[in-house]
Parts: sequence; C-alpha cells; structure tokens
Amino acid sequence: MLVNVKSYIRKPEVTELLSYAVFPDDKSLNAAIQLYEGKESLQLYGFEDEKLLVGLIGFEIDEERILTVNHLAILPENRLKGYGRGIFFELIEAQKPSRIMTETDEDAVDFYRNIGFVVISLGEIYPGVERFQCIYEVEDEEE
Repeated sequence: MLVNVKSYIRKPEVTELLSYAVFPDDKSLNAAIQLYEGKESLQLYGFEDEKLLVGLIGFEIDEERILTVNHLAILPENRLKGYGRGIFFELIEAQKPSRIMTETDEDAVDFYRNIGFVVISLGEIYPGVERFQCIYEVEDEEE
C-alpha cells in the first residue's frame, strides 16, 4: 500500500530508504531531503507491506500528467519480491499519469525494462557511467 511519507522524511526508516536511491554519502542524502522539504510539487510515498515500510518512490507530475520519478528504492532484503512493480501499479492507479519517465544507471535499467518501460541509452553522461532514459506510456482505460 502506498502512503504519503513526505512529512516524515526525517524519520530513520524513510531516510534509510532514500539513502539507497542517492549517491551513498550524507551530502547527497541531505540534498535530497532538502529538495523534498523545499519543493511542494515533489511527492514522496512509501510502500508498506504488513505495516513495514519496504519501498519508497519520489516523483513529480506535471499538468500534462507526465510523472517523472526522481527516486525509487526497496530495502535490500526485500528486493526481487515484486515490491517495485507493486509501487508502479499503485502509482498508476492513484495518480493516473499519461506517461512515466525516469533516468537511471546500468544497475537498475533491467528492472525498468522488465516491467515494460522503453529504455534509451543516453551514453556516458558521467565518465565511465552509462545512463538510460526509461519511458512507460500508460494505456488509456477507455481503449
């Protein structure tokens, strides 16, 4: 179940999850926290299973219903259990986006490909690190 955790962003269980979605240092984590605290349009949701926070997604949705994912994380011990896919199913149901977009690295690109995203290489944006644009066109329910 998706729950809004933006107002709880400084709670240890939320910051732990967010730490898995940013460069692994305190500076990057603090910058992400400040970004969510300072930008009203950014949303942050946790994914609960039996009242345990197992995942997290941070995103923004624009006036054209394009949802841009900024952060996605699942607790390491809960990966490969379908929680990431579950987050997207619930997010589509709740937010009704027309398209979902994100940028990721080689470590996460197969996850997005496996759940139906179209993946486009952006090349080496950073030296030695290939980045990918991932796009999911949400089907209109009326079709």
